[in-house]
Amino acid sequence: MSKSDVFHLGLVKSDLNGATLAIVPGDPERVEKIANLMDNPVKLASHREFTSWRAELDGKSVIVCSTGIGGPSTSIAVEELAQLGIRTFLRVGTTGAIQPHINVGDVLVTTGSVRLDGASLHFAPMEFPAVADFTCTTALVDAAKAVGATTHIGVTASSDTFYPGQERYDTFSGRVVSRFKGSMKEWQEMGVMNFEMESATLLTMCASQGLRAGMVAGVIVNRTQQEIPNAETMKKTESHAVKIVVEAARRLL
Repeated sequence: MSKSDVFHLGLVKSDLNGATLAIVPGDPERVEKIANLMDNPVKLASHREFTSWRAELDGKSVIVCSTGIGGPSTSIAVEELAQLGIRTFLRVGTTGAIQPHINVGDVLVTTGSVRLDGASLHFAPMEFPAVADFTCTTALVDAAKAVGATTHIGVTASSDTFYPGQERYDTFSGRVVSRFKGSMKEWQEMGVMNFEMESATLLTMCASQGLRAGMVAGVIVNRTQQEIPNAETMKKTESHAVKIVVEAARRLL
């Protein structure tokens, strides 16, 4: 603890070099890839699921820090980065679409999330909406258009679990509890675009505390067609989404 200003990330405030914007993927392996798309990338720390790098866009420092999977670890990363001075968070990830018209390789920009998580309840009551910041959303949409991505803008369902909460039956038990049976069809009918596991926590935390947050995800599978993504498709889609989030960050600095 003596070498860190925060408990989990292993960072001190001076590591950020004045950065106020962070790109927050879930996967630690994406952090270096994102940082290398910017200038002067430097690894800062790696502890548990949290890997962090600092880089520069147009001479301004940007932090890239992984959150791990799900709301609890995301809440730790966001909390500690905010303590260190981050005020804008851009999440980038991959996702499974649930609308038939959304194709693999498309990009989704989330305006708000269905709060199927538990962590967000520790920051605001369920009646509080998990909404993205308008300026962040606009920057992500503009960046996606600039790189020529087919982009969909709308609501994401954000679940604590990958299997039952997203109504997956390809499991050990093959069972989904009654709360989630038929839930995917309901979300489809309401126009929900996709499932993922972090945005409800991120957006609720930021919207309720005066921080800015946005979310972009590349579609690696359409669950109306199949459940398992192709490895090559995953790689291409991830690369596309990462370029978009870096361009959006540039527009927000």
